[in-house]
Amino acid sequence: MADFIIGRQQILDRNLNIFAYELLFRGQSLDLNDREEATQATNQIITDAIIEMGINNIVDEHRAFINFTTQNILEKTPLSLPKDRIVIEVLENVKIDLRVINNLREMSQQGYLIALDDFVFTEEWKPLVEFADIIKLDVLEMGEAKVRDVIAQLAPYKLKLLAEKVETHHEYEYLRELGCEYFQGFFFSKPNLVAGKRMGVNQLAAVRLLTTINSPNVEFDALAKVISEDVGLSYKLLHYINSAFFSIPTKIQSINQAIAYLGMTELKRWINILMLSSLSDKPMVVMQNALIRGKMCELLAKLIGQKTENFFLIGMLSSLDSILDISIEEALEQLPLEEDISGAILERKGLGGEALNCVLGYERWETGAITFGNVDQAKIGEAYIESINWATKVMSHV
Repeated sequence: MADFIIGRQQILDRNLNIFAYELLFRGQSLDLNDREEATQATNQIITDAIIEMGINNIVDEHRAFINFTTQNILEKTPLSLPKDRIVIEVLENVKIDLRVINNLREMSQQGYLIALDDFVFTEEWKPLVEFADIIKLDVLEMGEAKVRDVIAQLAPYKLKLLAEKVETHHEYEYLRELGCEYFQGFFFSKPNLVAGKRMGVNQLAAVRLLTTINSPNVEFDALAKVISEDVGLSYKLLHYINSAFFSIPTKIQSINQAIAYLGMTELKRWINILMLSSLSDKPMVVMQNALIRGKMCELLAKLIGQKTENFFLIGMLSSLDSILDISIEEALEQLPLEEDISGAILERKGLGGEALNCVLGYERWETGAITFGNVDQAKIGEAYIESINWATKVMSHV
């Protein structure tokens, strides 16, 4: 099997909850600008990602947007996939003719959702607009004036609008007001800066705890004391460790038992996750992204035989700007982090910085950045999928 890597990009609804993921493919030997090789890439996503890995391992319970080429549509490839789990994304370079229109109409009638990518309103695409479910608008390419014009043209049709390449909170707001139902882009992971914003009391307490647990000289007894003195923390720890996530045969009933079972590394990890989740009122996807970054950095470290504790922290704390709505520099100033951790996050220094750079490259689908030492790209892809699964399980028990 040829090496391949599969990425995914979140598609959010109006309330910034996850609606679906678009699956993205890169193969070392496939040119996506070539029609036949692009078709092969789609087929490989179906066989390798959806059938062998399992669609739930990639997109959880959500739908998967999959790019289909002219050949895929003519061969009716989507009909081999579950209609309640995928969205047929028709690329802008699909050659529209009567056969393509009829095949897509047949798929629509059978219950498949049809999305038109990078949409521009022209006569040849008008027959598809009649039965399409979702129109994707490249708002970065089109600009606000053209976006408003196209949305006005689409008003008579019964379909939903998906704004892609949304870069700022302002864009999200005006597109939402114009009636867009779905959003794709980096806007949700960028801080919405508010001048003079102060932390509330609960946030201050949480940051103090983060400061304690991330101190280089933190002691086991100090952490145990912090947890034992907080009813909420104690309850959550016992609930967490007795969950199906650990599958412990004998129920753990005391804080000391739980702490002894987890050990220092896992205990610090758990408190970091819990505190960061309590600091933010952002959608779940923001915290989930932080966990995916942390776990993937950790797994990359394992692949080259490095100790993993700091790598996990580097990945997770790199999302502090999105979680706290302040700059990453200001967020890290509040934590007494070791130089190799802060340097990796701020300046991409050392192996930790290289790992984070690789993870961010994967997250943003900048394929030129998806490298880490001599690690095979297929192994990097496997680490990404494993990180998604782990983060999903953890979020269900936080």
